[in-house]
Amino acid sequence: MRHHDHGTPSAPGQPPAVWTGRAHNRVQWVLAVAGAACLALGVDLAVDSPWGSGLAPLLMSVIGCVTAGLLMLFGTLAFVHVAVRVDDEVLEIRCGHMGLPRRRIPLSDVVHADVARKVTPCQWGGWGYRWRPDKGTAVVVRRGEGVVVRLGDGRVFTVTVDDAEAAVRVIRDRLRLIAARTSQV
Repeated sequence: MRHHDHGTPSAPGQPPAVWTGRAHNRVQWVLAVAGAACLALGVDLAVDSPWGSGLAPLLMSVIGCVTAGLLMLFGTLAFVHVAVRVDDEVLEIRCGHMGLPRRRIPLSDVVHADVARKVTPCQWGGWGYRWRPDKGTAVVVRRGEGVVVRLGDGRVFTVTVDDAEAAVRVIRDRLRLIAARTSQV
C-alpha cells in the first residue's frame, strides 16, 4: 500500500511545514508469522514435553525455538514499515510500530539530497537498518524509490519511502532556506 502526505499547509510558494511519507513491506509479515510459529513451538515444547531423551536436548530445543522466534518476530516487525518526517530542522526516520530504531538527522548537517530510483535489499545485504562501508547507512523496507542524503562529514544515509521525489524537493527547499538564513547573518 502506498501512502504519502505532502504535509501540512504553509504560506503559498513555501514548502509544507511538515512533510511525511511512509513505505510498507507486507512480505515482512510472513516472516513475522514464521517467528511467532517458532516461538509457539518453543512454548509448546516447554509445556508439553514429548521428549524422552533427556533434559539437555529438550532445553536446547526450547531455547533455540524461543530465541529464533523472538529474533524473527521482533526483527521483522521493526521493519514492516518506515515513517519519514521532514520539518524545518530535522529529517526523522522511524521504523516499525514502535518507531524503533529511530534516526534524527538535523538538516543543518545535510549538504545534498537526491532520489534513488531503484533501492533493493540485495544492494544493502537485506531488509532493515543496514550499513555498508562503500555505501553508507540505509533503512530498506522494500524495493523501489528512496531518499539519499549526503552529510557534511561525508556520510550517506538512504531510506526507502514512497514519493521520494516530493521528500527530496522539500529537503532541498529547506536547505535553501537554511543557506539563505546563514548568509544573512
